[in-house]
Amino acid sequence: MNGAHSLVHTLLKSGVDTCFSNPGTSEMHFVAALDQVPGMRCVLGLQENVVTGMADGYFRIAEKPACTLLHCGPGLANGLANLHNARRARSGIVNVVGDQATYHRPFDAPLTADTEGWARPVSAWVRTSTRAEDVGRDAAIAVQAARTAPGGIATLVLPSDASWDEGGLPADPLPVPPATAPDPHAVRTAARVLREGRNVLLLLGGPALREEGQRLANRILRATGAKVLAEGSNARVARGRGRMPLERVPYVADVAIKALAGFEHIILVNAKAPVGFFAYPDKPSRHYSPDAEVHVLTRFEGDAVAALQALVDELGAPDAAIPDPGPRPEPGRGAPTPEGLARTVAALMPEGAIVADESVSFGRGFYAETHAAPAHDWLHLTGGAIGDGMPLATGAAIAGQGRRVINLQADGSAMYTVQSLWTQARERLPVTTIILSNRKYQILIGEYAGVGANPGPTAMNMLDLGNPDLDWVKIANGMGVEAARATTLEACADLLAQSTSRNGPFLIELVI
Repeated sequence: MNGAHSLVHTLLKSGVDTCFSNPGTSEMHFVAALDQVPGMRCVLGLQENVVTGMADGYFRIAEKPACTLLHCGPGLANGLANLHNARRARSGIVNVVGDQATYHRPFDAPLTADTEGWARPVSAWVRTSTRAEDVGRDAAIAVQAARTAPGGIATLVLPSDASWDEGGLPADPLPVPPATAPDPHAVRTAARVLREGRNVLLLLGGPALREEGQRLANRILRATGAKVLAEGSNARVARGRGRMPLERVPYVADVAIKALAGFEHIILVNAKAPVGFFAYPDKPSRHYSPDAEVHVLTRFEGDAVAALQALVDELGAPDAAIPDPGPRPEPGRGAPTPEGLARTVAALMPEGAIVADESVSFGRGFYAETHAAPAHDWLHLTGGAIGDGMPLATGAAIAGQGRRVINLQADGSAMYTVQSLWTQARERLPVTTIILSNRKYQILIGEYAGVGANPGPTAMNMLDLGNPDLDWVKIANGMGVEAARATTLEACADLLAQSTSRNGPFLIELVI
């Protein structure tokens, strides 16, 4: 057995059964092993940032890692932006990155690169397997690292001779350490603050935003009167009927500072104290009051649900039903607006849908209009590196096993990873993409105004996507995806309803 075969066998034994790939010459023995060993679903992406984004979306829904197959250091480099987003989402991914044969590296061939050096900033674990005998063992450790709470990126660099040489040995799965148990002192401190403190914020992140975490947070809210918010950007939020009508920490600095100004205590549950996305002249980096006390109930690696349960028990908080959000909204009418589109999506999404949100500036108010939607999951852009919405939706659809995915997608960022549409068509995935087509980088126009200037012709040439306009219907059709254009919310609603009742992907270009 060669090293590549031992790698595939070990991944499968460790529960990794999906591979998002964009292979090259150095990986051909791994490709052959994937072909010869049954059990691995292999999904081709036409650019590495699509591949890594799909792996991120897959983990967020499947709650287990997939592997990626990337071609040498430059292939890894192409995928770094969405690995950055995945790291911020705390997604578990096993990267398998081909490399030059060990004896060929000293010759400095054109694709030779510092692959480990490029991997380290986005990886929790990095290793190069230099012998076929080590590949299986290293793969088992990589999966263990990817699955260790809260989830991490493990990068295994595979020189081609370690792949093709004989002597490979499959390894058994390694035990995964459990999430850290609640600290009794932290629980008692949080309970004391909730009983005695005024203006207390319970800030939820990570697994605390799943359905069980919200149920417990609701009991704390009802028993103490504390305010509950979600972090601004989250890997996955359980939303809709039966879930809390949570709002997020606002993105805009002035709005966030005002929203957080009154809190004297902030209790973090797998979350980070709120800071600005960017720095601005004469504005603080911390968006909460400098007089506020910050308390950590549980860190990212902690068991958020167990910590919330311990806090409920310490407080003696009784069962409390989550309030009914009222009737499901009616679809919006007339010219597209953020509120109207949000109501349209809430009115027409099927039960159990997944929303992959890269709406950027247009979608900041979507939450308020979608609390009464059917139960669904909402995935955010977590690291700010645009271009994750389409691959995130694609990977989530593969993990969702038939759940409809609605990708709310800004047009500028869509062009970063537009190849995702091709994978959606090839795999016949149930993804409805709504392109928010304003033909400009609207968020940057807002940021430009934020520095006290109006964009002139030179600036607008860097912020505007016209001349020529992007034709999303033709782009989608060229990737094998059916598409149509809508200029009103009524037309968008008709197309959305049609798309959710059929198999396969569909794209709506909503002109805004």
